[in-house]
Amino acid sequence: MKTGIRAVLFDKDGTLLDFDAAWTPAYETAALFAADGNRERAQTFLEKTGMDPVTRKSAAGSLLAAGNSAEIAVAWIAAGAAFEPDALAVELDRIFIARMHDAPPLPGILETLQILSRAGYLLGVASSDSEAAIRTFLKGSGMAEYIAFVTGYDTGFGPKPEPGMVHAFAEALGLAPGEIAVIGDNTHDLEMARSAGVGLAIGVLSGTSGREDLEPLADIVLGSVKDLSALIAAKGDALAD
Repeated sequence: MKTGIRAVLFDKDGTLLDFDAAWTPAYETAALFAADGNRERAQTFLEKTGMDPVTRKSAAGSLLAAGNSAEIAVAWIAAGAAFEPDALAVELDRIFIARMHDAPPLPGILETLQILSRAGYLLGVASSDSEAAIRTFLKGSGMAEYIAFVTGYDTGFGPKPEPGMVHAFAEALGLAPGEIAVIGDNTHDLEMARSAGVGLAIGVLSGTSGREDLEPLADIVLGSVKDLSALIAAKGDALAD
């Protein structure tokens, strides 16, 4: 693997926070809003964009697992929601920001960010959620002080899997893409990493994707971000050698 990793860019959902615990109720609330209170229509919206009606889990690679509010709004309107796309996207963001106030972080994540920060890594978050929702989660979880850069789908650097979020992170910190590791639970995260030319692409199994989804695109697949602590210890404070 490549050397010289100086910064780490994290996905949020399924990487830093518990995806199903945070997003299943958020999506159910949003779908019911988009369906004007019609539960059958709301269920149709959820199923068409990736949620299993029995398990209430979002399928890997689906719009609910990897899309942003604007993309979900368009899909729900196509399925019958009586809104204009921009208006529905604004309402979805409002619902999602509210959910981020108490969204549960995954175990050990805050401690891992502290270890990475002490080891000298610069940290950022790039998510398909809105920038406001990301910042709300980081503040509520105690992670904000360790994060030097935040970008959402609406910040202006383009959506995943385009490379813009990574390139903006690199430019903001004065780094080359090859000095950055990208960590995410979804193929969109790793496709973004590859298209941006990062030095290290790490998949995690803590979100919506399985190992078979991530391994073709990742340099490393870990159970969770918290496993970075052991990786750093084993490599003498280096993510790549």
